[in-house]
Amino acid sequence: MTDTGRAIDLSVEVIGDVETVWRAVATGPGISSWYVPHTVEERAGGAGVASFGPEPEMQIAGRVAVWEPPHRIVFDGGEGVGGLTFEWTVEPHGDNTCTVRLHNAGFGDGDPQYDAMVDGWKLFMANLQLHLEHFAGQTATSALPMVMWPVTPEEGWEILAGGLGIDKMPEVGERFDVAADDDTRLGGIVIDTGPRRISLLADTPAPGTAFLTSEDGGGFTMVSVWLYLYGPDGAAIAERDDARWRAWLADRVPETD
Repeated sequence: MTDTGRAIDLSVEVIGDVETVWRAVATGPGISSWYVPHTVEERAGGAGVASFGPEPEMQIAGRVAVWEPPHRIVFDGGEGVGGLTFEWTVEPHGDNTCTVRLHNAGFGDGDPQYDAMVDGWKLFMANLQLHLEHFAGQTATSALPMVMWPVTPEEGWEILAGGLGIDKMPEVGERFDVAADDDTRLGGIVIDTGPRRISLLADTPAPGTAFLTSEDGGGFTMVSVWLYLYGPDGAAIAERDDARWRAWLADRVPETD
């Protein structure tokens, strides 16, 4: 597909000084705490890898095309490689807050990823806000179980919510607890909801953030139970529960004709 100049432009206000916010958007541990696991070589021309799952084909290699700390970083696919680019800028204010802006460019005409990525980035940037508000200076380990089903997003949510016994959307500020089984639990305070989405400030199975979602993936539906866990036991719990939630989702693959 030919690059049409179509781009995603989003911004969020976050708590933190410019150096703290820069570490969150430009370093491997920082990005891993609110997006997907990353490694970043912190220099212009440095290598970067984003991990979207355990399979080798889900390891997406890229490059730090621009490195201007603590204000601007650009990721791309590498020298002479087309495709998407991701420009992050950090604008500090005088009250321990910053504006973080994303310019995600390189979409082709009719690119099916576009709408799904708009929704995805909104969720991840909200998680960036939570990371900096509640866990600044800490590093999360993520568990990102996701399945892709040939159903509508509404049908995907019905399967997810039905399996967890969610009969209505909770209210913001409410206590919310669900379980895949007696040993695999998720709970905390509801901080946001949307169509087919519940966002939590979690305390179970460890302190962190969590998201239950069913999203349009451009021809299929992505159903996710995502956790970002902190604290001394967060990494071990994330690894354990990642496998458990993946198995739980795999057991609920809808039948198709």
